[in-house]
Amino acid sequence: MYKVIASDLDGTLLNSNHQVDPFTISTVRALEAQGIHIVIATGRHYCDVAGIRDVLGIRPYLITSNGARVHSPDDEMIFADDLKANVVQQLVTPEIVGEHGRVIVNLFADREWLIDRDAPELLRYHQDSGFTYNVMDLQKHDGADIAKALYIGDPKDLAVISTNLEQTFGEDLYVTYSLPDCLEVMSANVSKGRALQFVLDRLDVPAAKCIAFGDNMNDIDMLETAGHPFMMNNANPDLIKRLPNVPRIGNNFEAGVAHHLRKLFEVDGELTS
Repeated sequence: MYKVIASDLDGTLLNSNHQVDPFTISTVRALEAQGIHIVIATGRHYCDVAGIRDVLGIRPYLITSNGARVHSPDDEMIFADDLKANVVQQLVTPEIVGEHGRVIVNLFADREWLIDRDAPELLRYHQDSGFTYNVMDLQKHDGADIAKALYIGDPKDLAVISTNLEQTFGEDLYVTYSLPDCLEVMSANVSKGRALQFVLDRLDVPAAKCIAFGDNMNDIDMLETAGHPFMMNNANPDLIKRLPNVPRIGNNFEAGVAHHLRKLFEVDGELTS
């Protein structure tokens, strides 16, 4: 039987309002009560995910910033891998981002979300947690203690940034999309899949007993790591092409993960106790 459930948030466990619905909450609480370990694996900041965890009312492992941070159910940080400070300082320059100013640049520090301009439209993604940003001139940041850089903008502008990153850093960074308009940059040793394996090793649970759910490109190696991966029906078409053999389930806006978990664990339509 399955021992671990790992799930992405946006486009997967969260609904179209980027919140958790009551059906999902009751489902994960019931499964945790059975002794199933829950792992939340996301590109979001730890402080943000901690707020969502509290709404869920469970004690999961938290894989955040696409694997650059891992926290235990007791809120102990058990893994961290920062970008090099000199690299961070390069990531926010016009040479990488562009001179046009159209792309919103973000840095994730241990306890802060730093951003280069006021962008209140982004706060709708953080209704459950109440997490918010601090505006600053990122080119004045010393680059220390940064888990992730995030670029938000038109996919055409992000494609140029992706090319700039490849030409400047080669394979020294892990660069991935969490959404078509969100390009994320971490240390080359970081990924959700590596972080999930770290948690599985800590729990002494084989990957064959792990279920994972995802919907986008930053979920690729998490889905490849888990013994039983599932992809949302609303998944990025590029992810579907990349992992054509991964089964697809319901949509995030219809609580697809919760419905599928109930099917996997049910007995006569009820969750096993």
